[in-house]
Amino acid sequence: MIKLGELMMILDLHRQGLSVSAIARQTGTDRKYIERGLEAPAYGPRKPRQTVLDPFTAYLRERVAAYPGLTGQRLFREIKERGYDGGYTAVTDFLRDVRPPVSPGYEVRFETAPGEQAQVDFAQFHVVFEDEPETPRVVWLFSLVLGFSRLIFARFVHRQDLPTVLRCHIAAFEAIGGVPQEILYDRMKTAVTGADEAEGIVYNRSLVDLARHYGFHPRACRPYRAKTKGKVERPFRYIREDFFLARSFRNLDDLNGQLRHWLDTVANPRRHATTQRVVNEAFAEERPQLQPLPLAPFRSVLRLERRISREGMINVAGNAYSVPDATRRRAVEVHALADEIRIFEDGTLIAVHPVLEGRTQRRVEPGHRRTPERSRPRGGAPSTPVPSARGDRVAQRPLAFYDAVGRALAREGRS
Repeated sequence: MIKLGELMMILDLHRQGLSVSAIARQTGTDRKYIERGLEAPAYGPRKPRQTVLDPFTAYLRERVAAYPGLTGQRLFREIKERGYDGGYTAVTDFLRDVRPPVSPGYEVRFETAPGEQAQVDFAQFHVVFEDEPETPRVVWLFSLVLGFSRLIFARFVHRQDLPTVLRCHIAAFEAIGGVPQEILYDRMKTAVTGADEAEGIVYNRSLVDLARHYGFHPRACRPYRAKTKGKVERPFRYIREDFFLARSFRNLDDLNGQLRHWLDTVANPRRHATTQRVVNEAFAEERPQLQPLPLAPFRSVLRLERRISREGMINVAGNAYSVPDATRRRAVEVHALADEIRIFEDGTLIAVHPVLEGRTQRRVEPGHRRTPERSRPRGGAPSTPVPSARGDRVAQRPLAFYDAVGRALAREGRS
């Protein structure tokens, strides 16, 4: 066996130009060892090294196969809860191998100053609630994203009608503690009712009233230019992939409760991939630049006329609200506000209800229903109670008295 020192000497002599035979004569080493020492060493494939991610790769493959849209951050959090103590880069490197990367197009990014702009839109989601496992539902996600900090306010609702849009705006302003100078909208019907060459964009009158009350300027994005609203549309994908997928929800309240927790603990405390700033820290800088909330509540009214059902209820937007038993008219005037329903009879306010979410909901104000001793038809005269006659009560007597009466009657019958 050739030694290391001899090998080094052979290599040095070979570099000097000596042949194998000359090296063999000079060193006294067999030719075959010299030839072997001059060959490049051959290495076999290295055995793969065990990594901290290996126990979790099967789980990651299964999750990506079932839900291809799950984000790396979401999967990283899930395996950390299962004991993974490695880094995030190892997870993203593995995910890059098991699913093809998404190739985004090149876009021009427009940044806005603190408090200058927010973007609003709706996105449709399909869900099956645990409380109604046989009924697939369509719910809508309202989202308001501040342009500077990228802070997200979001809420799931059953529909995107005008009262819901107004309520969501009010809730968003209260949540962020102020109002941006302008809000950018897609051309959704609840915001934009039309456009013409003379007047330009025609906004919904109630939305204009809301904007005037809170002091912001509504602005519609250009037609077929959805990219101008990327700050709000990209979070929809983020919410769908990092929050919504692979979760279960009992009902709409549970869905919104889980969403609020995710926004507070994941979305808004994160470092934003575009701005490279922590969202909450950027919002702390943006919040003082927002316009203050108005002192008075928003009271825009949508006036309706509704007939009262046989059960003493009226229907507004698919939900039923009670009227008092004393109501005489069959039709009443209804004022639908952003946060409540007001019912009037002959100009007099007779009922106030908070707005119900969803459809087929019922609300009966306890004071609207009386429980008389005898029921009467709606609008009829009250039934007259029948007074009990005096002296018709029977006095209680001992059994011996009735036994004596019986024996006396028996003697009279024999006589």
